[in-house]
Amino acid sequence: MADARIFNVLKHDHDRHRQMLAQLAETHGDSAERRDLFEALRRELQAHAAAEEETLYATMLAQPDLRDDARHSVSEHKEIDDFLGELVETEMSSPGWLVKFKEMRHRYLHHIDEEEEEMFPTAAKALSAKAEHEMAARFEKRKPRELQAAAHELPGDARE
Repeated sequence: MADARIFNVLKHDHDRHRQMLAQLAETHGDSAERRDLFEALRRELQAHAAAEEETLYATMLAQPDLRDDARHSVSEHKEIDDFLGELVETEMSSPGWLVKFKEMRHRYLHHIDEEEEEMFPTAAKALSAKAEHEMAARFEKRKPRELQAAAHELPGDARE
């Protein structure tokens, strides 16, 4: 793990996501604060997942020893995307919205903890410093484009 920048960049995003999830959990009803925070979180999670899949996961899928971990994480991204889609379609003032949000938050926190504690260290051992550096550069270039796309694509929409 000579160049851990890719993992540091992803962890930085995860830390921001944890903060956003905590803030959103403190909101009530169909308030402007809840709507704004959820929209920011939705865009951020969609962009992060897409950029991560195009960089780290794509690289991992090409390596037999890492393929299962990448597939597992991609399936968890789909699960989170499905939760986000359900939340978009649910009235924020209903008790069901908060129940669904808490379920999504629990699953997402499990996902990022698993990535940080298990997948990242395993990948770091198998990937070269050059590959890690290239992934970080591609992620940092791709994520802003994905944030722009997420502004116009709801969860589950087709991606390029």
